[in-house]
Amino acid sequence: MNNPRPIAAARDLDARVTAPPSKSVMQRALVAAALAPGVSRLMNPLLAGDPLVLIAALKAVGIPARIRTDSGVLPGDDVVMGDDVVTGGAVMTGDGGRVVEIEGGGGRIPAEAVRLEVGNAGTAMRFLTGMLAAGHGTYIIDGDERMRRRPIEDLLRALRALGAAAESVGGNGFPPVGVGGRGLPGGVARLRGSRSSQYLSAILLAAPAAAGEVRVDLEGDLVSRPYVDLTIDVMRRFGVEVTAAPSGPLARSFTVPAGQAYRPSVFSIEGDHSSASYAHAAAAVAGGRVRVDGLHPDSRQGDARFPEILARMGCRVERGPTSVIVERTGALEGIEADLRGMPDMAPTLAVVALFARGPTRISGVPHLRLKESDRIAALVQEIRRLGGEAEEHADGLTVIPRPLHGATVETYGDHRVAMAFAVAGLGVPGIAISDPACVAKSFPAFWDSFNQIERSR
Repeated sequence: MNNPRPIAAARDLDARVTAPPSKSVMQRALVAAALAPGVSRLMNPLLAGDPLVLIAALKAVGIPARIRTDSGVLPGDDVVMGDDVVTGGAVMTGDGGRVVEIEGGGGRIPAEAVRLEVGNAGTAMRFLTGMLAAGHGTYIIDGDERMRRRPIEDLLRALRALGAAAESVGGNGFPPVGVGGRGLPGGVARLRGSRSSQYLSAILLAAPAAAGEVRVDLEGDLVSRPYVDLTIDVMRRFGVEVTAAPSGPLARSFTVPAGQAYRPSVFSIEGDHSSASYAHAAAAVAGGRVRVDGLHPDSRQGDARFPEILARMGCRVERGPTSVIVERTGALEGIEADLRGMPDMAPTLAVVALFARGPTRISGVPHLRLKESDRIAALVQEIRRLGGEAEEHADGLTVIPRPLHGATVETYGDHRVAMAFAVAGLGVPGIAISDPACVAKSFPAFWDSFNQIERSR
């Protein structure tokens, strides 16, 4: 599926799709399960590129991980889902009785020395760095060329402050990293919050494996705060409490008291609001209505608020017990949107903004330059490729609507760029998406779901 994928323009949609499981929740649950004693069962798992990288890493460091289907436990690295068989960690599609079983070591990392390759899976890089720093073996975690340009020194410095061995192998503050060897004694660390909330999440998730209390004090503003709330929620559901001070969204200090341990759990992965955003955006761009099922009404996911952004632009939003409907019947209006709590929505909003009356200013997301691509630069380049106009800013971009035309959109191997610009193709004939398979990183069934939307007109 590496040839460009053409998009069929559409109008007046009437579609109903189901959200896939949440990538963010899945990866946090994998780490908690790996550090719990005994077997945890993750129901409704997301078996996409990033979680599969993390599952493979857990197995490599000696933590048994099994993927079960209705037909039983899968042998070796083979994964069977529905009628599809994929071997060796490739991406899977299909459905039916999927469960991931993790046999955690109660905070112990069995392997003594392992080198891991995580490609461009940024969450896996950061979460594994924290988790394996708590181990007594020696571990090297490396990635692809893009990963080697994504900074990680802030996390390594904080882990060292907590007594762990953690270093950039090249001495430049970037992967590969070397961690482990003396465990995680605990203590107090200071952490800049401006680059990635995943640094804080990585430390919190690893903290129950520490010998003593772990406290992290923030310096500066914390980006993507809802993801930290999501981390704390997953930890609580595995039996570990995090104390935030002051309480509420202005917390500057996070403490995991000593003496806590994850408990093995049966944990269901909720639907992904990030993936649902493309269906919501489709209604905004093409008109009509799209219903997305499988969404938790009280989700801690920051992207659950994206439909309210569309409502500000002129869409009607209806929330049900397990679904969200977005409908557009009139014109869209440009807005100003601070997306610091939902940075992954910047590509989606940028595309919707192409079809609005008046410019849209997206702010609060300077760290988008450190994602799978430099997303700010990528968005500006591809908007211009379609005939639109956009201006880069230090903390985001401004989208200025112009008459658009068809073109093949470059995706830079970035799943969110690919899925966002697929939505643009509903409103402009002649758009195609290069490297469409890159969506497998978070949403392997994206094109199947998108087909339902394309054909609903």
